[in-house]
Amino acid sequence: MNRKRSIVNAVLYFFAGLWTFMTIMPLFVTMLSSVKDNDQISLGMFRWPVTFFWSNYLDAFTIAHMGRAVLNSIFIASASTILVIIIGMLAAYILARKRFRILPVIYSFFIVGVMVPVHTTIIPISSLATFFRAKDTYWYIIVVYMAFNLFQTIFLSTGYLRGIGRELDDAATIDGCNDFTLLFRILLPICTPIVMTEAILSFVYGYGELIFSMILISDETKYTISRAMLTFRSVYQVKLGPIFASIIVAVVPMITLYMFFHEKVQAGMLQGAVKG
Repeated sequence: MNRKRSIVNAVLYFFAGLWTFMTIMPLFVTMLSSVKDNDQISLGMFRWPVTFFWSNYLDAFTIAHMGRAVLNSIFIASASTILVIIIGMLAAYILARKRFRILPVIYSFFIVGVMVPVHTTIIPISSLATFFRAKDTYWYIIVVYMAFNLFQTIFLSTGYLRGIGRELDDAATIDGCNDFTLLFRILLPICTPIVMTEAILSFVYGYGELIFSMILISDETKYTISRAMLTFRSVYQVKLGPIFASIIVAVVPMITLYMFFHEKVQAGMLQGAVKG
């Protein structure tokens, strides 16, 4: 029995080590490439740099203005995430706790929204931006990001709330709580794991999205990180070193965010799988 357990543990450790290697290696290669020029990268991305081009990071901050782009991305992603959580929880509360006949139909529309490919909406979204003169504005791209994350948030939150007993609602109502008090002071703390999961997913999407930022933003002062990285690409040449340096600069906030909240994200996924 002990021998069989040892074999199983050895296999598990092997695959865990392999997964760790596959996860860390791209980041390691990116860090190596961020201090190389095009010639050294072409000779081999895995080779140790012959000459370190630390100027790539200087180019990332001075030419692509990655510092400003990171702040723009954080602002847009944070604003869209806050709106997604607030509106999503309000909608999920109605869908999960109320008994109106039309609610199953409305919920079905949200389910359909989850399945709509995002990029099929590029033309209508661009047309609306032109109509409302909303290009190069923060509020419009925030609304777009919020809209595409709202369906998923409502779907997950509704399933989670349905798994919470209605006895809490009855007790809160007897104590004089209205719907807003019940949601934000009683149910929301219980839903912290799934809320954190939704917040991380929404933030990651808003932080790294490229297609809509290309279409809706042409003002260099409002570039997001994905849009700013295209600064080093021209018709005849692509400066790979500064692009990799920009990737490292952009990844640092995400790694920091994950280090602080990874336990809550994992807990939310596990509990959501049980309650949903």
